[in-house]
Amino acid sequence: MTSGSAPTALTVTSLLRASPLAALDARVLLGHALGWRRTELITRADEPLDPRAVAAFRTLEAKRIAGEPIAQIVGVREFYGLDFEVTPDVLIPRPDTELLVETALAAIESIPRARVLDLGTGSGAIAVAIASVRPDARVWAVDRSATAIAVATRNAAKLLDAHRPGGPIAFLQGDWYGALEDSSMPASAFEFDAIVSNPPYIAAGDPHLETGDLRFEPRGALTDESDGLTAIRAIVVGSGSFLAKGAHLLIEHGYDQAAQVRALFEAAGFEHIRSLQDLAGIERTTGGQRI
Repeated sequence: MTSGSAPTALTVTSLLRASPLAALDARVLLGHALGWRRTELITRADEPLDPRAVAAFRTLEAKRIAGEPIAQIVGVREFYGLDFEVTPDVLIPRPDTELLVETALAAIESIPRARVLDLGTGSGAIAVAIASVRPDARVWAVDRSATAIAVATRNAAKLLDAHRPGGPIAFLQGDWYGALEDSSMPASAFEFDAIVSNPPYIAAGDPHLETGDLRFEPRGALTDESDGLTAIRAIVVGSGSFLAKGAHLLIEHGYDQAAQVRALFEAAGFEHIRSLQDLAGIERTTGGQRI
């Protein structure tokens, strides 16, 4: 640059080339800062950028360098084809949990107006995904966190048809089945064709809790501060009062917990117990049927 000349304007190409972030992370954050679709980052790659947009990208870039999850920075994560609002108050929906949704949908496939309960709903990803595929299903969702319930309620309002035949998702605050027991509705209203849950299952002291995105997610949604099975035990043992005959209980769990979870199902009298593998070939979801 010669003396007195204007500085060269930054472009998508130059910003991405200079960013220390992984290429995909940088593209997501730059697209968010600019309000551009992914294709525009390619077709408009050499356009001069507004300095304010560049400053916004730098701010987002700094957050990611500090370790903040992409989903929390941009406030959205795609799950089961739907864009969910994500905040630090809820777990970030992950692709492996789509297995739980698919298994639940298969379990209720032949049941008209199926009744489904999602325990520990967080962002509402599981409940909303099921309700979106099965508009006739009646869905309840429980979480002990009021802030999580607020996020899930907003996601349901944004992503579901307000006039779906199954009605709106019923969100209840409380601990597992206690939220149902504390409800003003009669006990007979809570007899489900499927109960699903992605509960806190990471054992206390697991080093993963101090690495990556998990550092920024709500700890109480990740670990029971014990052996990782406390919530799963409570869900399995308490399910008998809330499952219809022939209904399914389906739980996501840790990579090394499948055998222990199957034993819990067996002790509780479930039949047709099986563990299913996630995208990485790990037994991640275990289910059983109440006969």
